[in-house]
Parts: sequence; structure tokens; C-alpha cells
Amino acid sequence: MATKERGWKIGLVVAIVATIAIVGLAADEAWWTSYVTTDSGLPADVQVMVLDALVSPEGEYAAYATYAAILEAYGDATPFTNIMASEARHIEALTKILDAYGVPYPEENPYLGTIEVPASLAAAAQAGVDAEIANVDLYERQLESVANFPDIYQVFVNLQSASLNQHLPAFERAATRYS
Repeated sequence: MATKERGWKIGLVVAIVATIAIVGLAADEAWWTSYVTTDSGLPADVQVMVLDALVSPEGEYAAYATYAAILEAYGDATPFTNIMASEARHIEALTKILDAYGVPYPEENPYLGTIEVPASLAAAAQAGVDAEIANVDLYERQLESVANFPDIYQVFVNLQSASLNQHLPAFERAATRYS
């Protein structure tokens, strides 16, 4: 029995190390993969998926920082104000998941103050369209990988739906209005 348990533990460690190595390559050496922990109840690849949704350039931190920069440059402009508030709720949903599973993450948004503001509100609205399409695609790529975690899957579906059905159409209307 002890040999069987020892073999299982060794196999698990090998699987975790292999997964971390593969995830590092798949994430193109993304800096946020350094937050992956072996102390979590989530497999390393799923941790990376949730961290990607929060921290990657297509993720919620980047979207929030983009809309914040646009609002700072152009003042209270629709739909940026409402969608930035929505992005804050998206960030909260993802950080709740990470907290629940004991996965560390950057608590400060690393994109704040680093976003180059588009030259006009029309360009900003088009940047919003592009960002929301990238965000929808991010979740589409990840849904199958998180399917065994119903809580994460549901949050991803909800966030993808908000981007596709609310944010994207609002930015498409704004791009037409501001052009």
C-alpha cells in the first residue's frame, strides 16, 4: 500500500512539473505565470487560464486600464464610463475565484498608467471594439479547459457574454457615433 501511495505522489509531482513547463511555453513566457502555485486546489493550467483572464493583455485588468486612460483623456464619455465600471465587476469576479482557490495574483492593476490613449474618441471606440473581440476570443479559447470547474466555467461564460452581447455592441455604436 505504501509503495502504491508513493508511486501516486511521484506521478502527481511529475504531472504538475510537466504541466507548469507546458503552460509556460503555451503562455509565451507570460510574466503572470510566476503566480502559479502548487498550494492551490487548481491544476496549474487552470490557474494560468484564470490569471490570463485577469492579467493578460486581452484580460480584464488591461480593459479596465484602457477605459480609465480614455476617460482621463476625454472626460466622461459613453460608453466608457459604464463599461469601465463593468470591468471592475469582472475583475472582482476573477479575483474571488483566485482567492477561493488560494491562487496569488497581482492586486495592483499593472496596466494602469501604461496605456497609450487613442488620438480621438472614434479611435478609442474602435479600440474598445478590438479589445472586446480579443476578450471574447480569450474566453472562447479557455472554456473547454475549465469545463471541469463549474464555478470558473460559469464566470467565464458570464464575462464572455457581457463582452459579446453588451460591451461590443456599445462600442460599435460609439464608433459610428464618434466618427
